[in-house]
Amino acid sequence: MKLYYTPGVCSMASHIVLRETGSTFDLEKVDLQSKKTEKGSDYTQVNPIGYVPALQLDDGSILTEGPAIMQYIADAKGATSILPKAGSPERYKVVQWLNFISTEIHKGFGPLFWPTTPQDFKDSTVKTRLAQRFDYLNKHLAQNQFLMGSQFTVADAYLYTTLTWSSGAKMDLTPFPNLVAYRDRVAARPAVQAARKAEGLPN
Repeated sequence: MKLYYTPGVCSMASHIVLRETGSTFDLEKVDLQSKKTEKGSDYTQVNPIGYVPALQLDDGSILTEGPAIMQYIADAKGATSILPKAGSPERYKVVQWLNFISTEIHKGFGPLFWPTTPQDFKDSTVKTRLAQRFDYLNKHLAQNQFLMGSQFTVADAYLYTTLTWSSGAKMDLTPFPNLVAYRDRVAARPAVQAARKAEGLPN
């Protein structure tokens, strides 16, 4: 398998899951501005939309969208510890979390990075909405080590990745101490540290 990635963005969640599952894979970095890979290839030939992640499977086919990629990786390795088996109630709870993170957290951060977003809208609306979601997560994590309780899952790889954007987005997490402790707990995992190192990011 080959993961097309850009350092520090949402593709890091898939990268973490590859390492958590002990998968064999290659990495190819993508410049999201030029849409070129580090080998000089036109990335839009891999993913016509031009964003990461994309996972090239062993048969040459391409899978896109982080939540789908993470589920594929875990299923391919039979890693039921980080993704409960298909059809189980626990599996659907993980999928529920993946959808929440994708729509409420990941997309919620977007306007904070857009140069066209007015600052007053960022402060009055975007950050307020994110803070409401963070408050919900903070309360949940007061009683749980990870999103699903005591077990790390693919959803945690995704949430952790989005939380790392807080500093760059100037989104203050100090009002949410359980969320900060959770972020630091996930950051200490060997697979997370290995993924960050491979992407050239500080640990």
